[in-house]
Amino acid sequence: MSTSGNNDAPGRGLGYGGGHGRNRGGSFGVGGYCVCAKCGTKIPHQQGVKCTTLKCPKCGHTMIREELLKKS
Repeated sequence: MSTSGNNDAPGRGLGYGGGHGRNRGGSFGVGGYCVCAKCGTKIPHQQGVKCTTLKCPKCGHTMIREELLKKS
C-alpha cells in the first residue's frame, strides 16, 4: 500500500501550530494601533494596511501591531 499523498502518515504533519503562524492566520480586527517597538510612538491602524509595512514617523523604525507588542 502506497502512502504518497497521505497527510495522516506519521512524520508528514505540519507540526506544532499546524503551520498557521502567529494568531493562527487570523486578523486582529478593525481599529487598534501600530506601535514603534523602539520609541513607543503609536499611530491608528488603517484597515488593509499591515503595520509592518509602515515606518515610525519619529525614528524610522518598523511599526508593529499593538497586540503583538503586548504578547512579547
